[in-house]
Amino acid sequence: MTDSCVLCRASNESLIWQNEQVRVINANEPDYPCYTRIIWQQHVKEMTDLPAADQIAFMRYVFCVESIQRHLLSPDKINLAQFGNMVPHLHWHIIPRFRQDRHFPGSTWGNPRFTDNEAPGEWHKHLAEMNRLKPAYHQALALALAKI
Repeated sequence: MTDSCVLCRASNESLIWQNEQVRVINANEPDYPCYTRIIWQQHVKEMTDLPAADQIAFMRYVFCVESIQRHLLSPDKINLAQFGNMVPHLHWHIIPRFRQDRHFPGSTWGNPRFTDNEAPGEWHKHLAEMNRLKPAYHQALALALAKI
């Protein structure tokens, strides 16, 4: 743990589940209610800094989140990303993507296709559905992660 690392200090996170290796949080992205992050508990910079067994364990959690998202949310695509450019602490982004979302097919970090004021009705309907599914998704996710 380092005092300067925001992921080591873990505050104001919407925790879904954790154990001694990882914690799984809701990313709190208003446009992406089921956007999930998995954070390695120890301060480690790169995947190859982990022993091989921990690399495999970490990816099992990532794949579990992807699997639950596919099963419960039926996204058109799932984006998996591991950057750490701004925060050099191992964490993965698991983002269910839908044709209706503001950035599809581009990156969620890019320019949106429409603003909130211009958002089509199907976007509002989709967003309401994702917010409705979020509690069930989090519950199913916590149960599945506990079985790993």
